Amino acid sequence: MLTPICKLPFMVTEEIIMRLCAKGVSRQDAHEEIRVLSHQAGAVVKQEGKPNDLVERIKANEFFKPIWGELDGMLKAELYTGRSSQIVEKYCGPGGPVSKALAPYADYIRNATTAKLNV
Repeated sequence: MLTPICKLPFMVTEEIIMRLCAKGVSRQDAHEEIRVLSHQAGAVVKQEGKPNDLVERIKANEFFKPIWGELDGMLKAELYTGRSSQIVEKYCGPGGPVSKALAPYADYIRNATTAKLNV
């Protein structure tokens, strides 16, 4: 299973394609180039257990030169998470429905310990 940080470069691929197209590159060509690099990077992650190197592959490929200067700015996770952090705060933060539902169990939760299993 890919971790969220490992997935971020894959999430950015559509933005990369759109920016290349805005610079006059064929969408079909951009899609094919990013598809090939994505498959290569995915194989490294899945088969070799190594970090996702898609961004490094893009930075090393001349086809993507028109957007190299924009690439680092596209790699901010908050650009792709929408309102999720606000929603979590609203429901799980102080005074939210989750904290209210857990309130009767506060002492139990506070005093809970970790079980240790020795085999």
